[in-house]
Parts: sequence; C-alpha cells; structure tokens
Amino acid sequence: MKLKDYLTQRSALVDRALDAFLPKAATKPATMHKAMRYSLFAGGKRLRPVLCLAAAEACGGALEPAIPAACAVECIHTYSLIHDDLPCMDDDDLRRGRPTSHKVFGEGIAVLAGDALLTVAFEILTAAKGTARYPLPTLIKELAYAAGSRQLIAGQVADLEGEGQKLSLRELKFIHEAKTAALLTASIRLGGMSANATPAKLEALTAFGRNLGLAFQVIDDILDVTQTSEKLGKSAGKDVAAQKATYPALLGLEKSRNEARRLTAASLAALKPFGKHGETLRAIGDFLLQREY
Repeated sequence: MKLKDYLTQRSALVDRALDAFLPKAATKPATMHKAMRYSLFAGGKRLRPVLCLAAAEACGGALEPAIPAACAVECIHTYSLIHDDLPCMDDDDLRRGRPTSHKVFGEGIAVLAGDALLTVAFEILTAAKGTARYPLPTLIKELAYAAGSRQLIAGQVADLEGEGQKLSLRELKFIHEAKTAALLTASIRLGGMSANATPAKLEALTAFGRNLGLAFQVIDDILDVTQTSEKLGKSAGKDVAAQKATYPALLGLEKSRNEARRLTAASLAALKPFGKHGETLRAIGDFLLQREY
C-alpha cells in the first residue's frame, strides 16, 4: 500500500473510532461536547495514532487491539494543543487552519474542553485488553507518565519559563523531548505493547520514537520561520515573536536541517530488528523529514 493511502485509511479508522468513543455533540452539556469535537475533528495529521497502529503492525499485531491506545493519545495531544493556544500560554488564534478553541467558545470552555479530553483519554484506554507482557495498568501508567509533570507538562513549563531567555542547546533539547517526543514515543510504545512486543522490539520502538519525535520538533521550528500561516494551518513566526529558543535561532537553518536529517537517520536505524515489517514506520519517518506543514 502506498504511504498516502495508508495514512488516509488509518486516519479514517481512527476518526471513526474517536467518533464512537466520544459523547455526541448534542449530549448535555452540549457546549462542552461541541467544543471537544471541534478541536478533535479539526483535521489534524493524526500522526500519533497512525504511528501507534503502524507500531502494532510492525510487531505482528492486529489493528483492533491498538485502537483504544491510538484514540487515547490523540485526545491527549488535542487537549495539549487547546491549552497551548490559550492566552495565558502561547496566545494563538489559529490551529489546524481554524480559529482556536478559545476564540470560538471562550477561554473558560476551552480550558474545560481540554480537561475533558485529557480525562476521556483514560476512559478510552480502559477499552484496551492488555497482553501477557503489558496488562492494562501498564498501558495506563505509560500514557499517564508521558502526559504528566515529568514529560509533556514539564516541557510546557520549561517552554514558558524559557521565553525571552538565552537557552542552551541542551535546555532546548529537553523542551522538545518532553513537550513533543515523549507523547509521540508513548504512542509508538503503546502500539507495540498492544501487540505484546518483545522487550527487544519495544526498546527498538522507543529509540525510533525518541529520535523521530525530536526530529519532528526540529522540523517544526524550521517551518515556523520558512512557511506561511496558510500553509502551516497555524500562526507562523510565533516562536520569534514570543522570543522562544528554537533550533534555527541557536544553530541557523542549515545546521538545523542537518540535525533533523541526523535524527531521522538515527530513528530509521533503530528499526533494523523489524526487517520488512518496519517498512511502514520507515516510510512515515522519511515522509516527516520532507514535510512542508
């Protein structure tokens, strides 16, 4: 299957599952459920859930057992975007090509919609059956740790505190690893866990995810200064305006591109134990390196 078709089909599968898992828009309180669905179905890339499913397949697993984890990570990712866009955070007006949640529903509802998506993620994950190596409590702990105060939230805190400061490359790398790579890696690991991956294969998926997640954020930094808001579907140039440390600001564009290539190569090298079964994950890695939005 061509990668474009694979991404389209898997994204559609995730969308159908998310629609079934979430309360309908008319469910009381309707404003809340409309707000949750507004951001969740705003046309995102579905990168994390697709990687979750592809990791399950790379480990010889079926798609169905990985669906709850795939949907749970997308809910957490969307919650993080809603909160990231708030005036008290990055104060953004555009996300996924549409007005941000707080612009449509107001700040209070946007905060609560993010809270609700974070909460429903764990409700959805309880639909996972777990495996011999990875029972359900292990899956829940995996996702909770990635989304918690030492990973995703830690990255957001460091990002906020770093605005207007001269950060070192090591400090910037921590922000990107925690804020972006941690949840992306957890998505991939959860896919492997749904297929009862061997410890060696789970370790390989972890190395793949960490390098790919960091490469993804380096490319995001590059795109923020090289693309238009229309192309990105979000406000371009925000990092510069907010005086955020970025890879282009610290290294320059060409060295940043080289770093993205190096990290992508490292991620692909980690897939060696999977042989031909890792082809889809390799194709996604190559695709992300070449992306323009």
